Amino acid sequence: MEPVLSIHPLEGIVGFASLAVAAGYAVLALVAVIAWRIRRTVKTPSKLPPVTVLKPLCGAEPGLYENLRSFCQQDYPEYQIVFGVRDPADPALRVVERLVAELPSVPIVVVIDSQQHGNNRKISSLVNMLSRARHDVLAISDSDAFVGPDYLRTVTASLLDPKVGLVTCVYRGMPTTQVWSRLGAMYVNEWYIPSVLLAWLFGHESYVSGQTMCLRRSTLQAIGGLRAIADHLADDYRLGELVRGLGLRIALSPYLLRAEHHEPTLALLTRHELRWMRTLRVLRPRSFRLIFLTFSLPLATFGLALTAVAEPSLRLAAWALFQTTVVARLALHFAHRLRGERPLLADLWLVPARDVLICWVWWRSFFTSRLTWRGSEFDVGADGIMRKLS
Repeated sequence: MEPVLSIHPLEGIVGFASLAVAAGYAVLALVAVIAWRIRRTVKTPSKLPPVTVLKPLCGAEPGLYENLRSFCQQDYPEYQIVFGVRDPADPALRVVERLVAELPSVPIVVVIDSQQHGNNRKISSLVNMLSRARHDVLAISDSDAFVGPDYLRTVTASLLDPKVGLVTCVYRGMPTTQVWSRLGAMYVNEWYIPSVLLAWLFGHESYVSGQTMCLRRSTLQAIGGLRAIADHLADDYRLGELVRGLGLRIALSPYLLRAEHHEPTLALLTRHELRWMRTLRVLRPRSFRLIFLTFSLPLATFGLALTAVAEPSLRLAAWALFQTTVVARLALHFAHRLRGERPLLADLWLVPARDVLICWVWWRSFFTSRLTWRGSEFDVGADGIMRKLS
């Protein structure tokens, strides 16, 4: 009689626990994405406050003209756009000059100022730009964002609630043609944003994205102005913390904007993702160690390997959990492609590589406190403060 293979009880427990967590997380993340898509939209009131849009720029990345132009074509009664750069030779200025010439009716202001107010150069630019903002409602947005004409109407509507201190948005990564860009967009669309929406589904309101930070000038002044976050790596998250400290809510707008995702090389992709992971580690130092539980497909594969020699009935249950994970993971992959903006099957072959890469970046983030941002090296302490390295 052939011996019957069996697994150690502890291995079986770990294996099934891994499979159960992987399947549960993948399904819940998918539910959160679906729930957010079918949520009730905010009704736009007839009277909306004047808004100043603040757009700090650095370089002429792909799609910059289309992205900036989308903000200049808003269906909104009164708004102003302030563009800011640090270097008078910045190529982004040529794009802005083109927009000024093409759209003379749009009130556009350009600020060129190299004055530094902290190690976070984006926030320093915003400090320099703020004095040129005419209106008391401010919408801060990154340069790679692309929006429709209803963007400002949708976002500012949430801010009319006096209990709301800040409005932010989720976004969809739209990659350029390089395979590394497509992998980077998958990080955003298939892991990061679903995790944000899962937290939202359970009532968590700490998410703030630099893609949209809309708030009143009085709120900004009450937290000490932009200088209060001028040395922070996660400036958006820190801004949200300070706003919540005033007893005000952060509202997640129903508006889904698009963000250009350009990663020309693997080295740049991993460098950017390592910076993002390092940011998450600063924000959640304890729970960050458990973030691997959200890597559903690698976790399920690990669990299936541990239960591979279990008894037939247990193997059947393990396979059922594994298949549930795979189906939910693939559904998350396809969910943001259903509107036809991207080919449905073009990046399916990248799913295993994407999930292995995120595991590697997460692991690597434990062994460095340094990051590269806009060509400069910084060390980031446990307090989230950036310190430039000489």
